[in-house]
Amino acid sequence: MQSSKSSLAALTLGAIGVVYGDIGTSVLYAVKEVFGSGHVPFTTGNVYGILSIFFWTLTVIVSLKYVVLVLRADNNGEGGLIAMLALASQAVKDKPRLRQILLAVGIFGSCLFYGDGVITPAISVLSAVEGLEVVSPRFKEGVIPLTLLILFGLFAVQKRGTSGIGKFFGPITLTWFLALTVLGVANITSHPEILSALSPHHAVGFMWRHPGTTFVILGAVVLCVTGAEALYADLGHFGKKPIRLAWFSVVMPALTVNYFGQGALLLERPEAVKNPFFLMAPDWALVPLVVLATMATVIASQALITGAFSVTKQVVQLGYLPRLAVQHTSVRETGQIYIPFVNWGLFVAIVLAVVLFRSSSSLAAAYGIAVTLDMLITTILTFFVIRYGWKYPLWLCLAATGWFFVVDITFFASNMLKLLHGGWFPLAIGGAIFMLMMTWKKGRSILNDKLRQDAIDLKSFLESVFVSPPTRVEGTAVFLTGEPGTVPNALLHNLKHNKVLHEHNLFVTVRSHETPWIGLNKRLEIDALGHSCWQVVIHYGFKNDFDVPRALEHMRGMGCEIQPMTTSYFLSRDVVVPTIGGGMATWREKLFAQMHHNASAAADFLKLPNNAVVELGSKIEI
Repeated sequence: MQSSKSSLAALTLGAIGVVYGDIGTSVLYAVKEVFGSGHVPFTTGNVYGILSIFFWTLTVIVSLKYVVLVLRADNNGEGGLIAMLALASQAVKDKPRLRQILLAVGIFGSCLFYGDGVITPAISVLSAVEGLEVVSPRFKEGVIPLTLLILFGLFAVQKRGTSGIGKFFGPITLTWFLALTVLGVANITSHPEILSALSPHHAVGFMWRHPGTTFVILGAVVLCVTGAEALYADLGHFGKKPIRLAWFSVVMPALTVNYFGQGALLLERPEAVKNPFFLMAPDWALVPLVVLATMATVIASQALITGAFSVTKQVVQLGYLPRLAVQHTSVRETGQIYIPFVNWGLFVAIVLAVVLFRSSSSLAAAYGIAVTLDMLITTILTFFVIRYGWKYPLWLCLAATGWFFVVDITFFASNMLKLLHGGWFPLAIGGAIFMLMMTWKKGRSILNDKLRQDAIDLKSFLESVFVSPPTRVEGTAVFLTGEPGTVPNALLHNLKHNKVLHEHNLFVTVRSHETPWIGLNKRLEIDALGHSCWQVVIHYGFKNDFDVPRALEHMRGMGCEIQPMTTSYFLSRDVVVPTIGGGMATWREKLFAQMHHNASAAADFLKLPNNAVVELGSKIEI
C-alpha cells in the first residue's frame, strides 16, 4: 500500500513536470495579450468578466473535455492524436470512404503539431526573457540574442537524451507552480473581492454586453489553454490518475490563483498591463523569477520537442514519412529517441519565428490557430470513437461532443482573425508537412501497386530453383521485402551474380499497424517454404521500437539459428523514376522520387547490423 502511494506520488510529480509545462507558462502572456490588445475597455466589471472567462475556459476545455472525457479514449493505454486517429479509423473500418477522410483529417492534425512546436518554444522562452525588461529597460536589446542562445543550447543537448535532466523537471515545475500561487495570493489579499469572478455570471454578463469584443479577444483567451493536448498525448507515460490528480490538486488551483492575482494587480495599478505577471513580484524577486520562468519555459519546450520526436516516429511507422535516422538515447527507455533531422529542422523554424516576430506579443498573434484546430479535430475524432467504437447512442454522443465542438469552432473562428497577422505561419508549416506526408503515402501506394503487378510468386520461384539448386553456402540470408510472397530483387541479383544460395533464407516483411503496441507473442507470423526457407512477417505497433534482428531471434528452436556474425541482410530498394501520367501531378511525382532517393536510413531505422546490403533493383516508373 505504501509502495502504491509512493508510485502515485512520483507519477504525479512527473506529470506536473512533463504534461503541464506548456499550459503552466501561459500565465506569462495570456492576461497581457487580452488587456494589452486595446479591445477591452479597462473597467472593474470588465476585469471581473475577463477573469471569469479565463476560469471557465480552463474548466470547460481542460477539466471537462480533456481530463474527464478525452482521457477515457485510450488506445491500449496510449493517448495522443495518433492514438485517437487509430481508434477512430478502426471504429469506422467498415466505412472505407469515411475512414480515408478521418485518416486525412487526423494526419493533418498531427502536422499542425509541428506548427505548434515552432511557436510554443519561441513564445515561451521569449516571454520569460522579456522579464529582464522589467528589471531594467537596458536589457531590451539583449532579449532576442539571449533567447536564441538559450534555444540553441536546448536543441544542442537533445542528442544526449533527457534521462539525466528529466528527473529535475518535476521539482522545478512544482516550484514554478508554487511561485505562481504565492504571487497570486500576495496580490489577491489587496482585493479579495476579485474571487467573486469565479461565478459564471461575470463571464456571461461580459459576453452579453460586448459580443463583438468577446469574439475578438477569444483569440487571446485561448492562450490560457495552450498545451491542453499534452494531457492526452502523455497518457501512456503517466496514466489517467496521476494526470487528473496533478491537474485538480496543483495545476488548476495555481493557474487560477495567479490569473486572479494579475487581475487584482490591474485593478490597483492599471499601468501594470504592459507585463502584469512580472510586475506582480517585488523588485528583489524579479531576477530570481526571470530565472525560474526561463527554466520553466525550457522544460515546456523540452516536452514539446520530445513529443515531436515521438510523433515523427509514429507517422513514419504508419507509412506517412520515409525512414529517418533515429538514435536511441537510453538503453533502458525505448521511448527516449533523438531524430537529428527533426531536431534541427525545428530549431531553424523557431529561429525564423523569433527573428521574424521579435516579441512575445507578435508571436501571440500567430499563436492559436494551430492549437484550436487541433482541439477541433480531437473533438471530431472523439465523436466517431464513442459513437462507432463504443456504440453509445447517437443522442448521447452528440450531447457529449456537441458542446465542445461549438466551443472549439468558436475559438478557431476567432483565431482566424489572426490569419494575416502571423497566423499563417504555423498553418504554412503544418500544410507543408501535410503535403510531404500525403505525397509520400500516395507515392508508396502507387509504387507498391506497380511492384505487385510485376512481382514473381515466391513459392513457385523457389520450387523452380530447387529443381536444379545452386551451391549452398554457410550462414543465414535475410531478404527484406515490402510484400510477402513475392521474390525480392536482391535474391534475383544474388543468384544471377554470385550463383549461390545461403544455407538458411528468410524472406522478411515488416508490417506497421494502427495500434500502439503489439506484444512479442504476436510479433512473428512464420510460413515454412521448405529447403530451409521461411516467409516471416514481423508486426509492430506505432509505438513499438523496430528491431528486426531482435525479433528474428525468436525463431530459434525452429531450425533456423540467427547468428549475428553469419547473418547477412539484403534490402531490396528500387530506383524511382517520375513519369507524367503515373497517378500524381508531375511536381508530386518528382517530389516523391527525390524523397525516395533521400530515404537512405532504412537499415539504421530497422536496427540492422553493418553488414546489411542495400540492393538497387530495376527502375520503377510512377
